[in-house]
Parts: sequence; structure tokens; C-alpha cells
Amino acid sequence: MRLDRFLSETTPLTRSLAKRALKNGEVTLNGEPIKQAATQVDTENDEVKLNGERLALVGLRYVMMHKPVDVECTARRGLYPRVIDIIDLPKVERLQPVGRLDVDTTGLLLLTDDGKWSHRVTSPRHRCAKVYIAELAEPMEGEAAQQAIEQVAEGILLEGEETPTQPATLRFITPQQAELTITEGRYHQVKRMFAALGNHVNALHRRSIGDVVLPDDLAPGEWRELTPEEIASF
Repeated sequence: MRLDRFLSETTPLTRSLAKRALKNGEVTLNGEPIKQAATQVDTENDEVKLNGERLALVGLRYVMMHKPVDVECTARRGLYPRVIDIIDLPKVERLQPVGRLDVDTTGLLLLTDDGKWSHRVTSPRHRCAKVYIAELAEPMEGEAAQQAIEQVAEGILLEGEETPTQPATLRFITPQQAELTITEGRYHQVKRMFAALGNHVNALHRRSIGDVVLPDDLAPGEWRELTPEEIASF
């Protein structure tokens, strides 16, 4: 890897600022000052220092967050804070949400800079189960609740779609609180499914993705890195 690229990968420096640091003699390679940006670096064995501080490439990261309300899963700055503004990691802007949550939806959010792993989690082909808790505007019980459970199990044709949803599982915790397990990720799918059932979702929370469950002790806005077992579960 070129030395200027290595610097931009391991520090906040842009390529142009990395070249300036080289020109100013701020960079050493294996103890020797280096000024040539095109110098090749063995990322496994060479020692690169910037102003005496050793640099190392950032590896692949896998993060879970308890996403709070009024936080966006977007790379662009907008009306609300972004999830990556909450995470204190080097090169955090490389992390991408693994399936987004709406700004008003809370719960488990996974982020990574491993594109292949992200695809395994989100690809419809892998049918990764996602569990949501929905607070409903209108109570559903008795025959109405049973009909909703059966409709969800068969698949629902959403407005504007040509194919019904994949079979899903609906369970009522209370008449106005429901647990919905889906294996897809269509646009606003959970809210649209309840709309098709004649109801409205007042609040939505994602509890789990696959075998990864949001821990009870991870408060809204908090995050941690996934364990090796959690990463390997997908």
C-alpha cells in the first residue's frame, strides 16, 4: 500500500494532508524519515509512525446499537443526529447500517464496514428473522386478532406491491402491543403491514436480528462491539 494512502487510512488526514505531513518530515517508516508519498508499506510488518505515534490499519468492525428515537441511519447530515455521530470509533464514517430503522423507530441496529457480512444479514435469500414490538393505535383482540394472525401467516399484499409479504409470525402481547417476526426488509414493512390490517403503529421497537438480541442493559444511545459468536451467527 502507498504510504500516503496508509496515512489516510489510519489517521483523519486526507491524502493531500498526508503528503504535507510527509513533506514536513513528520512520518517515519521503520525508524527512518520518509518523504515520498509513493513509498510502499508492508501493512503486516512495517512500522509507520506519525509524530512518534505508531499507526495501524483499522480492521473490520461489527457494532450493535440501541438506537433511540430522533436519530437517523443516514450518512448525510440532516435534521436529526446520525447514528455514527454517537459511536466513538476511528474512521466511524465507514460503518454502514445493516438494514435501517426509521427516525422514530428504536431498538437493535447493527453496523459494519464488512460488506459481505452485511449482505448475509440483509439478503432476502437468507431469510434472517427480525423481531419487532409494535404499539398499536387501536386494540386488536378476539376474532379480529386471530384473523390478523392468520393473514400475516399467509402473507399480506401491501399497497403499491405486486407480491405479498413472506409468511410472518404475529403474536399479541396485549390488545395494543404486538410482536411481529418477519424475514424481509421492505420499505416501512411493519408499519405498512399493520396499516393493511386496518391499524396504525404508534411506536416501533426492534428487539432482535437473527440470534442477536438487544441486551436489556444496553440503554438507548449506547453501543458495543459484537462478540465473535454474534458475528459468526449469520
